[in-house]
Amino acid sequence: MNTPSNRVIATRRLAYAYKDDPTRRAFTVRIHEPHLLTKGSVDFNFAEGTASCVISFDGLQEKEMTVHEADAIHALELAVQDIEHYLR
Repeated sequence: MNTPSNRVIATRRLAYAYKDDPTRRAFTVRIHEPHLLTKGSVDFNFAEGTASCVISFDGLQEKEMTVHEADAIHALELAVQDIEHYLR
């Protein structure tokens, strides 16, 4: 759990449409396995045990996002909350 993981642990498949075009377009949101931060992996100071979690998108032009929190469970919790907030 000390290196960024490509392992997807949760997936949500959704669709969206523009107001002026009812065509539904599919996209997928993925949460990747949390991992512990290591010295030099980020450009800020952090306490031992701090973890991050990557959120990625397929079918949208959005870049992947990384959330950082006090530990792996908190990073995962924040990732789930961020997805809900982001999609609204």
